[in-house]
Amino acid sequence: MEPRVHAGDLTASSNGHLLAAAAGGDQRSWDVLVDRYADLVWKVARSFRLGRADAADVSQATWLRLVEHLNDIRDADRLGAWLVTTARREALALVRRSARTVPTGDDWRLDGAEEVAEAPDTALLRAEEGASVRRAFAGLSSNCQRLLSVLLATPPPTYAEVADALEMPIGSIGPTRARCLDSLRRRLQVQEGVRDGGEPDR
Repeated sequence: MEPRVHAGDLTASSNGHLLAAAAGGDQRSWDVLVDRYADLVWKVARSFRLGRADAADVSQATWLRLVEHLNDIRDADRLGAWLVTTARREALALVRRSARTVPTGDDWRLDGAEEVAEAPDTALLRAEEGASVRRAFAGLSSNCQRLLSVLLATPPPTYAEVADALEMPIGSIGPTRARCLDSLRRRLQVQEGVRDGGEPDR
């Protein structure tokens, strides 16, 4: 029989005990797990620059996956990493289905992410709180907006995940990223009255 966690011990209980109790039907243990990691899952979802409704869908799907795998978590101490990976996959799946993302100003990073895609020009794109950068970003093609938004997600996706989400060859991600960033820079220069002879992205 799976161990149950006493009510007084819930908030200090280990992930292993909470997972076992939740798998055995203990709603309070499940609630503690959700409270413990809800912010983490939400931040991963929002880091894909999704709107609040889409991010909520990603969060809900992530928790549903955990319900389905309560008995399958091999290393309970790494539950946070499991949830991050699952939320990232759900977000990429949503991007693939919807073919759209909505830029936000959220910025969060998980240290230790492995096999990540090369980050785009972070300083440039993280300045999206500036009205001029938002206008320039909005003027990019939908393909550029999607690619740059996905690449800015944290933890950053692998090139394989980006290719799968956007249905594009892995070898084209780097060159396309460079072209999109160059177009963004040129649009910013035009807005600032600096002419460099380049054509804006169409």
